Amino acid sequence: MGGIKTVVWFRRDLRIEDNPALAAAARDGSVFPVYIWCPKEEGQFYPGRVSRWWLKQSLAHLERSLKSLGAELMLIKTDSTLASLFECIKAVGATKVVFNHLYDPVSLVRDHNIKEKLVELGISVQSYNGDLLYEPWEVFDESGQAFTTFEAYWNKCLHLQIEPVSLLPPWKLVPATGTVNKCSIGELGLEDESEKSSNALLGRAWFPGWSNADKALTEFVEQHLLEYSKNRLRVEGNSTSLLSPYLHHGELSVRKVFQFVRMKQVLWTKEGNSVGEESVTLFLKAIGLREYSRYLCFNFPFTHERSLLSNLKFFPWHADQAHFKAWRQGRTGYPLVDAVKVLLLPWKWGMKYFWDTLLDADIESDILGWQFISGSLPDGHELERLDSPEIQGSKFDPEGEYVRHWLPELTRMPTEWIHHPWDAPCSVLKASGVDLGLNYPKPIVGLDLARERLSEAIFKMWEIEAAARVSNTNGANEVVVDNSDGTENLAISTIALKINAPCPTVSSNDQRVPTIQNSKKHPLNRKRSKYVVEEKLLPDFSHKLNNGAGTPRIDEDVCSTAESSSVKKQSTSRNSFSVPQSCFSSEGKSFPEYKSSALKRPRQEQIDMEQSPSGDGGIGG
Repeated sequence: MGGIKTVVWFRRDLRIEDNPALAAAARDGSVFPVYIWCPKEEGQFYPGRVSRWWLKQSLAHLERSLKSLGAELMLIKTDSTLASLFECIKAVGATKVVFNHLYDPVSLVRDHNIKEKLVELGISVQSYNGDLLYEPWEVFDESGQAFTTFEAYWNKCLHLQIEPVSLLPPWKLVPATGTVNKCSIGELGLEDESEKSSNALLGRAWFPGWSNADKALTEFVEQHLLEYSKNRLRVEGNSTSLLSPYLHHGELSVRKVFQFVRMKQVLWTKEGNSVGEESVTLFLKAIGLREYSRYLCFNFPFTHERSLLSNLKFFPWHADQAHFKAWRQGRTGYPLVDAVKVLLLPWKWGMKYFWDTLLDADIESDILGWQFISGSLPDGHELERLDSPEIQGSKFDPEGEYVRHWLPELTRMPTEWIHHPWDAPCSVLKASGVDLGLNYPKPIVGLDLARERLSEAIFKMWEIEAAARVSNTNGANEVVVDNSDGTENLAISTIALKINAPCPTVSSNDQRVPTIQNSKKHPLNRKRSKYVVEEKLLPDFSHKLNNGAGTPRIDEDVCSTAESSSVKKQSTSRNSFSVPQSCFSSEGKSFPEYKSSALKRPRQEQIDMEQSPSGDGGIGG
């Protein structure tokens, strides 16, 4: 075993401790650690400025750690990850490649293709779970189907056994020698010259790197976890764990977080500390939501494009770029709660904007959060739900401290009026220095009008859905148009399922693909809207699996999510996830980006997440 040369492919697992891929390679022989940066393959999910800043600092931290253990981290910038892996294998004469799993559809497609090519060349490929408590293919309901509600999923998880494993960092690494076309961290191009001045502020508040992640975890558990159940309902101050960017980049093992918090739970239960027990329960549900986000993206790989509930594909979102700009700038006229539901903006626009701008941007958590808020999940907010910005502001920022901090034009506004300044008497506005429509905007859409428009949109959705059903009954080919991409008006392509596709696994630990059986056995159970008389909701691809007349029959129960997504990717326009390009400019009043999204809560979507199955925006990443 000592003679095996292994390429260790780092991705979002930038740590030494509890890193299954690195530990396995170190046990087997010599290692060749590599990080491959391929902007071309990132596509529309190219990381935003602050996320790239974090990545740059984290890689520097990992580079120093590996060097202290005797191995050099090879940094490669390329147009093809596969070609660069080939180069590394040839350079050192490696016979094995190891990596830790990723679960978003883009990574699944890439990893599946790379693994297939390497195995064809006789290279052993081994992958591991370095990101989750449970693999997505390990948790199913009694009928063997994937869960589509969080509570059912998480209750099942809590009854499964978790191995209390934490792989210690290797004391020493034996390097596999070879020459590749490597570059320095600066040459990766993760930070432009124009970004450095803004990024300098980030280093004052955040300290990337796996050893710093350990410090952040210890500080949270020892100093803030006890009050978590109370603080999580506040938007001002350190109300969340602030661990999400560390978790997203894999600097912190979720197993370690879970076990550390569990130990506190045992202690507080023994002491009869009910406050501590409640805080732990809520925080563990936040961990569960992170798990669930990957679970949904793996088992339903279209969720980065379309709602999990199929009838939402008919919803007439209002693709108004001017309203979207006002929302991004916090200029909708609602001080704390800038509700996209009020504006009927496409949830995919908000998802993409969060991905582009947040420090703890995470595709899977981003998808889950926005689908939950938009009414696109079986256990999410009801589609017709529209909360009052005034009530939500008073609940989550009762003294108005957060609003005054981020909106200096409202600093002198009395607490009584701070969350609805449009109702304040003229004398109060004048004394507070607020001139509505000039230095602070009036609501661009009134709440009564917003409720009326939302109801009209729901009825319109039913009409379109009914027409589509009639068309299908008459034997016409279904063409579904999703208007949430504005002027492109792109048709949504169905997922083509490739049956009995060979998957080159070499171990039970390797990445698997989900089993999709006859969907008649497992319809999505949606909370029934008070407006709905009759509805049948299935995943968007489920009509391809039904054994009814006019549809292909599929008896086989195995298909590859990776291959399905690959076919889908080829048949869908590259612009299908687009948001208006103007959102990338740094215009108007924005919230400083050195704050985690756990603290940046100016909008309805983030406020409402505190009422969702999760409890911690800081775990979202």
